[in-house]
Amino acid sequence: MELFFLAMLFLLMMYALGSGYPVAFALPGSAIITIVIAGIAGQLFTGDSGAYFIQDGPVEWLTAGVTNFRGIYWEVERDTLIAIPLFIFMGIMLQRSRIAEDLLVTMAQLFGPMPGGLGISVVFVGALLAATTGIVGATVVAMGLISLPAMLRNKYSQSLATGTICASGTLGQIIPPSIVLIILADQLSNASDQAQATRQSLYKEATGDISMPSDLSVVSTSAGDMFLGAFIPGVVLVLLYMAYILISAILRPNTAPAVKYDGKLLERDFILKVLLALIPPLALIFVVLGSIIAGVATVNQAGAIGAVGATIMAAYRLHEGRKGAFYPAILSIVSVVVIYLLLQKYNLNIRSVEAVNNRAGIAMAIVAVMVLVVSVIWSLWRTYKVDNTLKGVMQETAKTTSLVFIILLGAAMLTAAFRGFGGEEVVKHFLSGLPGGFWTQFVVVMAVIFLLGFFLDFIEIAVVVVPIVAPILLADPSANVTAVWLGVMIGLNIQTSFLTPPFGFALFYLRGVASKAVKTIEMYKGVVPFIILQ
Repeated sequence: MELFFLAMLFLLMMYALGSGYPVAFALPGSAIITIVIAGIAGQLFTGDSGAYFIQDGPVEWLTAGVTNFRGIYWEVERDTLIAIPLFIFMGIMLQRSRIAEDLLVTMAQLFGPMPGGLGISVVFVGALLAATTGIVGATVVAMGLISLPAMLRNKYSQSLATGTICASGTLGQIIPPSIVLIILADQLSNASDQAQATRQSLYKEATGDISMPSDLSVVSTSAGDMFLGAFIPGVVLVLLYMAYILISAILRPNTAPAVKYDGKLLERDFILKVLLALIPPLALIFVVLGSIIAGVATVNQAGAIGAVGATIMAAYRLHEGRKGAFYPAILSIVSVVVIYLLLQKYNLNIRSVEAVNNRAGIAMAIVAVMVLVVSVIWSLWRTYKVDNTLKGVMQETAKTTSLVFIILLGAAMLTAAFRGFGGEEVVKHFLSGLPGGFWTQFVVVMAVIFLLGFFLDFIEIAVVVVPIVAPILLADPSANVTAVWLGVMIGLNIQTSFLTPPFGFALFYLRGVASKAVKTIEMYKGVVPFIILQ
């Protein structure tokens, strides 16, 4: 009977999602309804409300779901999720302040004269926006509004133009800092603990020894590790996209013709324009990712750095052409440089204030920090006064963050119900029964995730599927892989969920921008090569 209620859980969830119910209600709602029905049926037919659960009863499994809720907010070890609103704020601030638009227009003018140059510029900017925003919807809409008319006006094929924009917009899911990588890191850290316990149990059964050698342990992950692991695959994916467009333009010139720039590329004004559009985003990427890679800052601290940096950049962009537009940015740069130089010469730990040699350094550092705070407050005031940008960014950040967390909560209840009816054991027996060992299991899981991407969003896949299959894959003694490797592979796979019809969200975003200018069938044809490249 457990299998019957497991099937009921799945069908209820699919019906709710297919009927248009919000995911935040469909996931926990289907779980609660199924648990209650199973408890009532057990009480009516057997006199035991827990008869149709693998153990315990409905109250215990509902309590387990609530415990999972609490774990998301109250476990100190799961503080990685704090970085999500910070990176969302950074991305929306850059998008609302039109820094992303400046970058796209400038790069299109720079790369346009070469075959397929306009498309390559879209990929290049998409990669930079991915490393600064990570918001697929905002990136696709921004690039669609700016570059799609230009590409169609310059006789780019509809399929190549739309495919390039959609694929480039989804790079934010794999190029760090990425929200999906943060969520995967959170889910995989728990999966690693479960896999470690399973391996420990298997080792004890096989050898009778309680202590397991460290080389057999499951290597866990963190958001910083996931960022490091995904960086090279993300760059390779960008280069593959660019290579495809370039080869397509060479073999079929009519699909991606060169676009002549009216001005001179070597003019002083144009070079300054390129540098001003390119250097600040690159500097922000370098500071955010570099601080994580160097171990100077945690992911949460790097997210705060990114949010502050984006605000300072928005402040001068919103005041472009006005007197003193760059004053807050200059103050912040000078203060950071001064603090860095003081760190090289003095011990700025406040505990060392008793040392005479350090007092002057600490005093100067305090002044530099106060100047930095003034520049940040000045930037915040500017973004608040100009078009009420700060208010809009805060509202969008709150909405997006709430969406992510409420889905996490819903998935926590669904996972409890799935385990209550023995779903985890069913999946484990199915995968372990496949011939070929770990790699067959891995291919099947990746194929299932890819197919689910046709119908589900990346968050649902990450928080529903990953907690079920990841412990099984990582616990396999023959699996010589780390949680980081598994997470990056799943992240690349999940990225395709934005491109695969009928519910490819990038397609919907671009369809809203393109209106009647592009046929839907051309959009579907355009994304296929980029899905294959992944």
